[in-house]
Amino acid sequence: MEQRKIPFSPPDITEAEINEVVDALRSGWITTGPKTKELERQVAQRCGTGKAACLNSNTACAEMTLRILGIGPGDEVIVPAYTYTASASVAAHVGATIVPVDCEKGKFTWDLRKLEAAINERTKVVVPVDLFGIPADVDAVLEILESKKHLFTPSQNRPEGQPLDQTGFGKKLQTLIGRPVIMEDAAHSFGAVFRGRPVGSYADFTNFSFHAVKNLTTAEGGAVTWRDIPGLDDEELYRLYMLYSLHGQNKDALQKTQLGSWEYNIAAPWFKCNMTDVHAAIGLAQMRRYDDILLRRRHMIEKYDEAFSVLPLELQKHYTDEYQSSGHLYPIRLTGKTREEASALITKLAERGVAANVHYKPIPLHTGYQEMGVDPADYPNATEQYSNMVTLPLHTVMTDDDQDYVIESVLASYRELFPEEQ
Repeated sequence: MEQRKIPFSPPDITEAEINEVVDALRSGWITTGPKTKELERQVAQRCGTGKAACLNSNTACAEMTLRILGIGPGDEVIVPAYTYTASASVAAHVGATIVPVDCEKGKFTWDLRKLEAAINERTKVVVPVDLFGIPADVDAVLEILESKKHLFTPSQNRPEGQPLDQTGFGKKLQTLIGRPVIMEDAAHSFGAVFRGRPVGSYADFTNFSFHAVKNLTTAEGGAVTWRDIPGLDDEELYRLYMLYSLHGQNKDALQKTQLGSWEYNIAAPWFKCNMTDVHAAIGLAQMRRYDDILLRRRHMIEKYDEAFSVLPLELQKHYTDEYQSSGHLYPIRLTGKTREEASALITKLAERGVAANVHYKPIPLHTGYQEMGVDPADYPNATEQYSNMVTLPLHTVMTDDDQDYVIESVLASYRELFPEEQ
């Protein structure tokens, strides 16, 4: 087969997205405005929630959520050891302590027994991560947190100059929830379903990514949704996301254009991470195509699964009776191989024009976290999962012929590297 060039994850942009962006540019409204508000409405509708707030990244959504909750120094945020840094770094941004939890042996997901053991009086937030588009078992996390809710007290106000609950809303919200908050990192899983419920509808808070490599993109962007919490005013919470993401200003640019509405107030010296209408325009066009995108990804995963069943690979189940993945990434583990051998496969594929990747190098293996006191020796299972992991290209820009070429390249490269297994 003639050599092709298969990128790892280019954005799937069509004339629909281009036309929607042009419409935004021609409208004269390119910052946060009507298209952003419409995207928020559609995200909430798809997730089955009352509201959604669109910001400029999943990371911004997570950090603003922690700040609204009043999380800060003295608090602990529990995250899986096997994830990308964004799941954890937001806790450091607000001065909280990051507590990684190792994988269950032989799995990418965290060990629930170790999660339970990590919970104490300082635990304020737990972050399940939907790796590869596969929903995390939030129900199991909730069961553990409910069993330990007697340990929980809301975060306390901090000394002057430290992050604190400046609005009083965070303490109220933590009190309403009455246990550590579940803040799901759903960067990979917009459109996924767990036990019949859309991701975004059942965790206390859920943060999505619309980055360029994601299934649904706004180039850069993200959204946060939250479940129905008795006693919570959705409009008040939404207003806080808008305040925190726009300098603490009580009116956005759209509101200030109303006749006689120039005056505004700064509630606090907060942050700047709003989404723009140019970005939202891309997302609106993608939303119209999204069901087809998800279906195409499912067909591609099923084709990969069948093709690679002839090799000694560990494959992830994306579609079961319990959940339906968004089909974001296609990871394989090379059974019995080392990191060097797995990396050699990536090199072989690159020589054939196929870009492969690794998702992820676990948090404890990075020097930035080691300098914070995280010891890689405490996370042997995450290290083992990483040791022979490769991510293959999976995106809807690929044609059937492109995917056939990737499959042929993987089979041929594996057999070249490991001829003794023929």
